[in-house]
Amino acid sequence: MSRATLTTAALAATVWTTMISFGGIAAETVILYPNIFADAPASLERARDFLVVSGPSDYYPPLGAATVLTLLAATVLTWREPRLRWWAAAAAAVFVVCEFLFSAAFFWPRNEIMFVDPLGAHSPAYLREVAAEFVAGHGVRLVGSAVTAGLAFVALWRRLRSTAAAHPGAAQRLEAAR
Repeated sequence: MSRATLTTAALAATVWTTMISFGGIAAETVILYPNIFADAPASLERARDFLVVSGPSDYYPPLGAATVLTLLAATVLTWREPRLRWWAAAAAAVFVVCEFLFSAAFFWPRNEIMFVDPLGAHSPAYLREVAAEFVAGHGVRLVGSAVTAGLAFVALWRRLRSTAAAHPGAAQRLEAAR
């Protein structure tokens, strides 16, 4: 496989993983979080009862690892192409900062308090405070995920436009598809 094909494939995989991540986070925001955080601590207890078989902690770590790997591959493979390099590198940086570092520092301790510590270990007032902090901080993760997916998409789009321009007639077909 040529480096050009590998670069395009890595960018496509990056868009795929970042869009899945963003979609999952957006779905949680609209579907799960209103139910989980509506009436803490009672809603947290219901969430514990509901999320028994699997939950976000089963889904996001493998997806996050796949996303980091595709972002790393895309960044390495686009490094020689300045028109793509900074889009891929920026996507990787935003993902690592907003999804991994912010989650580890901000969300993981709150998840421990709300979903791992024994029921009754914390006062209802404290659980309401922690739940409110979690919901407020979630905006950073949601925006970071959207920005990551957008940056990855722009990198892929720029790659496809440049390769289409190199092939006679391909640019017109790409424009016609728009």
